[in-house]
Amino acid sequence: MLRHVVLFRRKPGLERDEVLERSLFARMRGLGSQIAAIQSWRVAANELQRPPMTWDLILESEVVDAAALDAYLLHPLHQALVQDLRTYYEWAAVDYTV
Repeated sequence: MLRHVVLFRRKPGLERDEVLERSLFARMRGLGSQIAAIQSWRVAANELQRPPMTWDLILESEVVDAAALDAYLLHPLHQALVQDLRTYYEWAAVDYTV
């Protein structure tokens, strides 16, 4: 099993847009049930803001292998969401075997 973890934070200099954040969060939460390659899917918002820097959202997902991860990453629904996330968030990702 391969775990895919992504941390998201609002891009520096952007004003907070709560409507956009709620929309993107809802789309992220729903994506897990729309792509067959995904075995496990969890999206959560950060609950504590601790200096010096925190992230706003976390995505934790699991797929069976690297080929399944590629299928998820290249899926049109994922690609469409990435285009919209890119305008508001920056992110860091880690993939590892569990």
